[in-house]
Amino acid sequence: MSFEAAVHAQAIEIGRLSLEMCAQSGSGHPTSALSIAHIVTDLMFRAMRWSPEYPDFPTSDRLVLSEGHAVPAIYAAAAILGVQVGKPGEERRRLTVDDLSTLREAASVLEGHPSPMEGFPFFDAATGSLGMGLSVSAGLAKAARLDEIDRRIYCIIGDGEMREGQVVEALDFIVDHKLTNVLPIINCNEYGQANRVSDQQSADTIGGKLRAYGFEVVTINGHEPAQVRDAMDKFAAASRGDGKPMAVVARTVKGWGCPSLHGAGWHGKPPTGDALRRAMQELDELRLELTTALGSSDQFTIQPPAETAPQAAAVGEMPALTDYMRKLDMEAVIHSGKFATRKAYGVALRALGETNPDVVVLDADVSNSTFAETFGRVPALAPRFVECKIGEQNMVSAAVGMSAAGKVPFISTFAKFLTRAYDQIEMAMNGGANIKLVGSHAGITLAADGPSQMSLPDVAWFRALSTARDHRGNPGCYILQPADAFAAYALTGVMAEYEGLCYMRTLRADTEFIYGDDQVFNLGGFEVLTEGRDVVLCACGYMVQEANRAIELLDKAGVSATLLDMYSIPFDTDKLLDVIAANGGYAVSIEDNYGGGLGSAIADALVDAGDAFQLEQMHVSRIPKGARTPEEMLSMCGLTAEDITKRALRVLQVV
Repeated sequence: MSFEAAVHAQAIEIGRLSLEMCAQSGSGHPTSALSIAHIVTDLMFRAMRWSPEYPDFPTSDRLVLSEGHAVPAIYAAAAILGVQVGKPGEERRRLTVDDLSTLREAASVLEGHPSPMEGFPFFDAATGSLGMGLSVSAGLAKAARLDEIDRRIYCIIGDGEMREGQVVEALDFIVDHKLTNVLPIINCNEYGQANRVSDQQSADTIGGKLRAYGFEVVTINGHEPAQVRDAMDKFAAASRGDGKPMAVVARTVKGWGCPSLHGAGWHGKPPTGDALRRAMQELDELRLELTTALGSSDQFTIQPPAETAPQAAAVGEMPALTDYMRKLDMEAVIHSGKFATRKAYGVALRALGETNPDVVVLDADVSNSTFAETFGRVPALAPRFVECKIGEQNMVSAAVGMSAAGKVPFISTFAKFLTRAYDQIEMAMNGGANIKLVGSHAGITLAADGPSQMSLPDVAWFRALSTARDHRGNPGCYILQPADAFAAYALTGVMAEYEGLCYMRTLRADTEFIYGDDQVFNLGGFEVLTEGRDVVLCACGYMVQEANRAIELLDKAGVSATLLDMYSIPFDTDKLLDVIAANGGYAVSIEDNYGGGLGSAIADALVDAGDAFQLEQMHVSRIPKGARTPEEMLSMCGLTAEDITKRALRVLQVV
């Protein structure tokens, strides 16, 4: 029996199938697939503890393909093994070799890059936008530690991809949290898309960097079966320990086995015609050379996962805010009549943590400002508080991994800092991740710290996601902007109950109480705070407080105005149209961010209705500078109660 011959034979078959499926598709990355064929063979046929019959079993080892374009190698192995495929909620079936010809077809489960929601549940997250996979792996590993599950997480990363800053964030995170159960495997095939990688991404340099970060590095020839096997076995032995995390640097060849496909010029370009026939001939010749020792009894044995899966956690009901604040000896706050929404969010996290064991909280070195520390400082909850330091991109993708492991992650940082993780957030949505994003210090009322700390384009960006439907048929994202502490507390609970992406903005400044414990908040809802007949003021977040002042000024001017707290985007469009119609068709939208957010959402609804409505949009229309108070900022940007009053009178043509 020849282990080496068996691995070579399987790797060559994976390469052959990768070439065929990409040629059939007319696109794809077979040369990248060829470079990881031996690694994939050892992982999927031997080293990983998993079941092709149940590829997403909760205790099975996981493989995250950060180098997502190399996915034909995974598909080929999965077809040989008969891995179960199918979209969520649909009956699954065994993948066959014949299915590989459907690569990249619209109706196929085989996407051009990994995407579990499209029917390939072997993967935990959508990858392919480079740099994210190691963070996802770290999240899976952290969740396994919390659940006390002996899972091993493998992550294949391209050498050119190692240039991505997020990879560095993930490396730091893995060392910080002593995640010896995750293995970065660097595929050093020396080529990127356009040409060779930089010397900074050479195998030797990458190995040195990994050692400097605190990893034990094993360098191997990624096409030598025994070296691959020994590295994976060494990781398996070390994965339960508390020593250094391990990393593998695999020297590989892009287009291995097909000399005619070596070098630059073949990235994302599958050979066809004579070029394909030549590549296949080269693989056949290599098969004769490397597999002569293969015996008829040579076969691989996949190790099964642990049979016992974690039991579903019992979820309790959050207490009322006033009751819970009394329990926390915060009676004085209740009597003060005001409380910052960011602080109410912190209180809500603590209440959630005590009632829902699946809730985890991630923060990026600002927990004393986001008030996520309210959760982390409770000894019983502290293990579920994950400090990510200043690495927002890694934090979001790590939360995706934790979501895939069954957790309900709340991600907290300044709303401004989430903008650097927009790509990670969109990929989380694409992969169906159940994550909750909370951005504090939102809008211009942050004031003194200036525009470098203010989130201003965030609502427009998240609102763009809300216009799409996710894989469950819901809005791609809900944007929530609570106007007071009661709303922030309640909406945090609502987010935890909802399966899907949510983004909530919280405020630095204390705001007066508008609601009470009995108020019910729903995703897609809004609240009528004052009922009038002449014009509707549609406000959100801090601007509800300012619009409330404008109601009094308008009343003095003889105008009866309706005030809506538009705390959710999307919102109930039909209900909104009815309210505006009852006010003569006149409306003013008011928000403390750049345009493209609430006002644009209302405008779209009015246009779709086709009726004679008139809308004035008020938002931040200049680049602000710092000021000492929220009032100064509102004045600078033309968003005071007086400005709102003037705009409402203008829409009514009173002035």
